Amino acid sequence: MGKERLVAFSDGVLAIIITIMVLEMKVPHGDKLADLQPLLPVFASYLLSFIYIGIYWNNHHHMLHASQKVNGRVLWANMNLLFWLSLVPFVTGWMGENSFTTAPVALYGAIMLMAGVAYYILAHAITQLHGTNSDFARALGNDRKGKLSVAIYGIGIGLCFLHPLIGFALYVLVAIIWFIPDKRFENRE
Repeated sequence: MGKERLVAFSDGVLAIIITIMVLEMKVPHGDKLADLQPLLPVFASYLLSFIYIGIYWNNHHHMLHASQKVNGRVLWANMNLLFWLSLVPFVTGWMGENSFTTAPVALYGAIMLMAGVAYYILAHAITQLHGTNSDFARALGNDRKGKLSVAIYGIGIGLCFLHPLIGFALYVLVAIIWFIPDKRFENRE
């Protein structure tokens, strides 16, 4: 089965996610720069989530470009990833509106953790389809970055209960780790 529809659908969903996030940012009442002050947590949440969606889109693109085909298992694994990413606008808004309090920051981390697990599942479903000796499997390797990210999310969630900004800082760290495109697949194109 070709991968074109999967790629097009995923690109559309990710574009809608970004659109929803920006539409959730409300214009302040007032015409002074000081009127923007209460929106700083909302904007910080949006910025981090925008970067995350961009990271997922970029790496998803390279990973699927490196794959030759998809099957039903890959389609459902991709839907799993898109499900978790579709919750990002909700947790982004909740975290920003509540100025990074414990429960919203912890839930944000939980959604990002689940998206990380879903990406891992998708990558391994594609590996199983192409075979463990395929170029795709060699490009994926042992997926250290993916495993490390999930671990950092888990630690961040736990540390939110000590102080939510510690958890948030760890989520920023994961974004920094992934900000540079994943060369494992990019080099196989």
